[in-house]
Amino acid sequence: MARFLFAASTQADAQGPPTCAHPGIVTALYLSLLTLITLFLYMVAELSALQQIINALTGLNGLPAVIVECAVTTIYTSLGGFRISFVTDNIQGAMVVGLVILAVITVGVETEIDKSLVDSSGLLKSSLLGWQLIYILPVAVLTNDFFISGFWMRTFASKTDKDLVIGTSIATVAVTFILGLVGAAGLLAAWTGAWPGNPPQDGDIAFFLLLEQLPSWVVSIILVMVVSLSTAAFDSFQSAMVSTGSNDLFRNKLNLWWIRFAVILIIFPVVVVALKSPDILQVYLISDLVSASSIPVLVIGLSDACYWWRGFEVVVGGLGGLLTVFIFGTIYFGNAHEGAYLLLLENGLYADDWSAFGAFVAAPVGGLLWGGGAFALRVGFQWIRAKRKGHRFDAFDRPPPTQPPSYRGGAQSVDGDREEHESPEEPEEPQERVAPISISPRRGKFF
Repeated sequence: MARFLFAASTQADAQGPPTCAHPGIVTALYLSLLTLITLFLYMVAELSALQQIINALTGLNGLPAVIVECAVTTIYTSLGGFRISFVTDNIQGAMVVGLVILAVITVGVETEIDKSLVDSSGLLKSSLLGWQLIYILPVAVLTNDFFISGFWMRTFASKTDKDLVIGTSIATVAVTFILGLVGAAGLLAAWTGAWPGNPPQDGDIAFFLLLEQLPSWVVSIILVMVVSLSTAAFDSFQSAMVSTGSNDLFRNKLNLWWIRFAVILIIFPVVVVALKSPDILQVYLISDLVSASSIPVLVIGLSDACYWWRGFEVVVGGLGGLLTVFIFGTIYFGNAHEGAYLLLLENGLYADDWSAFGAFVAAPVGGLLWGGGAFALRVGFQWIRAKRKGHRFDAFDRPPPTQPPSYRGGAQSVDGDREEHESPEEPEEPQERVAPISISPRRGKFF
């Protein structure tokens, strides 16, 4: 994420006055920390999902599979770097397509819908949650995607903008169809009686509860595909965490093997939290709430018209958004304890009230309000300081344009063509340094 800001500042410097894309070192570290937190939560959700699916399909304890997956992915990502993640992504795509095709055919042939459950389930009727999700899902997904380092690494690794557009377009169409089919499987699981099951299971794994009713040979193939998918996703998170720690947090000044060792240590608490957090949706919602409070106040500074927006507003706004969620929860539930639990979305989305919806409204709106207040405070302080010291008040002056910095890998010039810049010294392990960016000599201002 921090790397994206510096890339945006490159374009700003080349085409006109720079924007808040130069956020200052404090803001860059703050955003890097949020990115690492997001990756941590995604790793937790991935392992939690794996152990739940194995338990649902086989009745066995999923912990051994989780441990083996962590060990295997750690070994081959350490040896192969980020390039191996591209290979597993291709495997992941093939497995997803195969899983969907196999599921569609076998479910269509083997399952029978109990028509009495269609009406009694109430899934085709209007609901409060359904209307709330029209707002919650776009906000959660759009803002959280900013912190998915895998997206940014693939963006910087693309050879040309055309390749990036083509790849994104193909992925959008494919994901839309896949999500539609997998989502429909949840309806079928409820209408066939596979969900909620006995004992009742979370709706997160309704798709696999439906597949559990299929013949054993189909379940075996699906289990292999699921493990392959989980492994491919988990290694991407590991590579993204290594890249974020190396490039964004330590600015490539720390040996890469120390970063990898730190990621290995992080995996231990990831496994523990995954086993203690059976609700996968809650893990994602926590990550979404953090991004919903941080991203709106951040994107203001990416506009050239808002060149006066500084990193101080970004940090205060992001933290203030979370504080606003706590304040809303305290008022809504009538006590601070429940307000604090709302930050963790303990009741998920299915509380049949306005708490989750209010949290996702309070986070971005509160973040913007706190950011605006921080802006007024900073400008007021600078105005008073200028008056007292007899200096010129320059808080609204445009920074002077500077010579655009260059990429040390494949870079994009002003006219949009890629340029290759050769470095006299090859990096120690270039596969982990995906299009590293040299930072402009002009440092951004935090305050």
